[in-house]
Amino acid sequence: MAQKGDQDQETFSCSICLELLKDPVTIPCGHSYCMNCIKTYWDEGEKKFPSCPQCREIFIPRPALVKNTMFAALVEQLKKTGVQAAPADHCYAGPEDVACDVCSGRKLKAVKSCLVCLASYCQKHLQPHRDAAPLKKHQLVDPSKNLQDNICPLHAEVRKMFCRTDQKCICYLCSVDEHKGHDTVSAAAERKERQKEMEVRRQQIQQQIQDREKDVKLLQREVEAIDQSADKTVEDSEEMFTELISLLQKRSSEVKQQIRSQQETEVGRVRELEEKLQQEIRDLKRRDAEMKQLSDTEDHNQFLHSCQSLPPLSESTHSSSISIRALTHSSSISIRPLSYFQDVTAAVSEVRGRLQDILGETWTNVSLAVTDVDVLLPKDPTSRAGFLKYSCEITLDPNTVHKRMLLSEQNRKVTRVDQPQSYSDHPDRFTGHYYQVLSRESLTGRHYWEVETAGLVFVAVSYKNISRSGWESRFGFNDKSWSLGCSSGSYVFRYNSILTSVSGPWSSRIGVYLDHRAGVLSFYSVSGTTTLLHRVQTSFTRPLHAGVWIYSGTGASAEFCKLK
Repeated sequence: MAQKGDQDQETFSCSICLELLKDPVTIPCGHSYCMNCIKTYWDEGEKKFPSCPQCREIFIPRPALVKNTMFAALVEQLKKTGVQAAPADHCYAGPEDVACDVCSGRKLKAVKSCLVCLASYCQKHLQPHRDAAPLKKHQLVDPSKNLQDNICPLHAEVRKMFCRTDQKCICYLCSVDEHKGHDTVSAAAERKERQKEMEVRRQQIQQQIQDREKDVKLLQREVEAIDQSADKTVEDSEEMFTELISLLQKRSSEVKQQIRSQQETEVGRVRELEEKLQQEIRDLKRRDAEMKQLSDTEDHNQFLHSCQSLPPLSESTHSSSISIRALTHSSSISIRPLSYFQDVTAAVSEVRGRLQDILGETWTNVSLAVTDVDVLLPKDPTSRAGFLKYSCEITLDPNTVHKRMLLSEQNRKVTRVDQPQSYSDHPDRFTGHYYQVLSRESLTGRHYWEVETAGLVFVAVSYKNISRSGWESRFGFNDKSWSLGCSSGSYVFRYNSILTSVSGPWSSRIGVYLDHRAGVLSFYSVSGTTTLLHRVQTSFTRPLHAGVWIYSGTGASAEFCKLK
């Protein structure tokens, strides 16, 4: 019977409020809910179309809600027997869920955890924290399995303090015992400070996200521009090659037409002369036949009479012979196969040779023009002229310069001196034993500058938040700065206290190239040529400042050169 009672409870429970159905309604998919629960679910839910909370079936249009009188009668009968509604299975806590600490038997999922009570509660058992004035002051958070981590294992007290010395949460008794004399604050105060730092970091991250998104949009526009340019170039190239092919075909057709026309003219002339010769041959044969006939006659008187009346040779025969000799360049006719248009063939062959030469000479230029297209981040310059395109003027910040350093040349030069200078106190000023200075300019993007050194000098770049005193303030001895040491014809590079020997031609002038976005920092020896000394590939997280650290004694100096 108990099993049947459980089935009845689940059957007549609303899966939204987990109570027995009130004014039950059955929606088209067959599931039943309290009328008010399903109306609220549909009205307040951010859904485009109404759906069933259990099977997710969507209804278009929204169904009309009609009270299920049979369910209502059965629910009233269950109420009279004292049976309470049972939560749906999906409201019970599973192995991965946080269970209610108050529930007995099968536990429900917790909806909140209390940092004061160090307990988790389901919706029902959380109600006192909603209603009772003292409990309303408790801090409720999302369900957590790690509440016991808030208890000090030594004193069984809630860890409400934070030890900044040991960087750990402690209870009040720890602050007066094991952590006595340490820098301790309330956990809430430390949380507030950390929250501020986190907000600053989040702002930096969000700024980086915005910068990267801008870069992505630029690259997307670059892709569109590449596609459009390539398509237009292909179209123009095809059009020009088509025009060139059309021109060649036109010239071929014209040459062919001229050859055929000349062929027709010359053949006509030859045919005309041939016809004249044929006619003369016929006349001569006829004359020959007449003369033979006359020669065969036996009558002497008739022969002599007829001989006197014979006509002389025809003039046409003479003129035809002259024309033939002029045509054939000789007194006898000779055939010259394929010799008449040899000059045309030679001329066309010459044109073809010239075109081949032109294409051979210029095609390399076309190919190089295609392969020279490069739209990615520009490569590091390879000459001083290339670097000077990114040259910038660096001035030193008087608020950061060490008091044993003298500024001059409009704050572009700094020299180490024996007597402290009368600079005013400033929180950004370097103090102690390390004579350093930062630039006034904040550097992002691509920049190039040159520093003329005298003595042992470290040429550096650094984040502005580097320490201003102590061992960790030295350029290159932390993760906030990079430096190249220059002295006596040798170089060393330092970052995060790691020393790297650098070889290269000695020069007192050092060039520095920064591509902030690409994470590139390069140092160069600048003399007759620009020679790479050391290159860093990293990821810069904030703007950089140029800097110098004068290590050697009085008179050593560094000057940021004017390049424009």
